[in-house]
Amino acid sequence: MAFVRINGVLLHYRLHGPANGPALVLANSLGTDARIWDDFIDLMSGHHRILSYDKRGHGLSDTPEGDYALADHLEDLVGLLDHAGMQKPAVMGVSVGGLIAQGLAIAHPERVTALVLCDTAPRLGEATAWNDRIASVRAYGMEAISQSIMERWFSAGLFRQAPDALAGWRNLFVRTDPDGYCRTCATLRDTDLTAEIGDIACPTLVVCGGEDLSTPPDMVHASTAAIPGARFALIADAGHIPSIEQPQKLAELVTTFLKEAGHG
Repeated sequence: MAFVRINGVLLHYRLHGPANGPALVLANSLGTDARIWDDFIDLMSGHHRILSYDKRGHGLSDTPEGDYALADHLEDLVGLLDHAGMQKPAVMGVSVGGLIAQGLAIAHPERVTALVLCDTAPRLGEATAWNDRIASVRAYGMEAISQSIMERWFSAGLFRQAPDALAGWRNLFVRTDPDGYCRTCATLRDTDLTAEIGDIACPTLVVCGGEDLSTPPDMVHASTAAIPGARFALIADAGHIPSIEQPQKLAELVTTFLKEAGHG
C-alpha cells in the first residue's frame, strides 16, 4: 500500500506494471474502492504502468469535511499524477470515476493522451434523486440501500451464478464510509458537463455494460455522439462495473483502443 497527502488529503494509491510502460490511470465508482480493477489490472499490467487509487471519501483515503465538488476530485487526481510522475497518461474511469475522467480531459487536456469512459455520462441523475439518496443514507446507513444498489450494478447472471462474489461486493459497498459516500453523491448531484464534453479532443472510447441499470446503455451511448470522434462499445452480460463482471472483454477493448490511439 502507498499513501500521499495531496492538498492536505491523504490518498491511497497503487502502482502496477513496468515503470517505463505506457501510463494508464483508473478512477473507481461511487461506493467502491480501487479493488474493483484488480482482475483488469492483472490483464493489463504486463505492458502498462497502471495507477489506481481510492478517491476521497472511499477505501483507505481520507474523508474530508463538506460536500465534494468535481474540482476537488480533479485537484486530487492532478496532484496524484504529479506524485507518480505521470505527465500524460490514458485516463479511464467508471461511473463517477468516468465523470472525473471527463472533467480532467476538459480542464486539463494537456494531461490526457486518451480517455476510456465506462458506464458514465456528462450528467448522472437528477438533484432530487441524489438528495433523496443522501437523506436515506444519513438516516438509515449504507445497509438500507445496499440491495437496490446491487440490483442496479450487477447483471442477472452474477446473481444466479456467483452469489458469494455478489455478497463480497455488497460487503465492500456497505462498509464504505457513509460520510464519504454522501459527500461524493453531492459531486454527482452538482456536476453537469453536458455543455462541455464537446471540447474533449483526445481519442475516446465509451463503454457500457449491456445490463447496467444505473447508467443504461442508451444514456451512455448518447454521450458518445457528443464527443468528437468517440466510439462506443457494449459489453454483454455485464452491469454497471464491467471490470468486475467482464474484465477480459474490457481489457481486449481497451488494449485495442489504446494501440490505435498510439498509447499502447
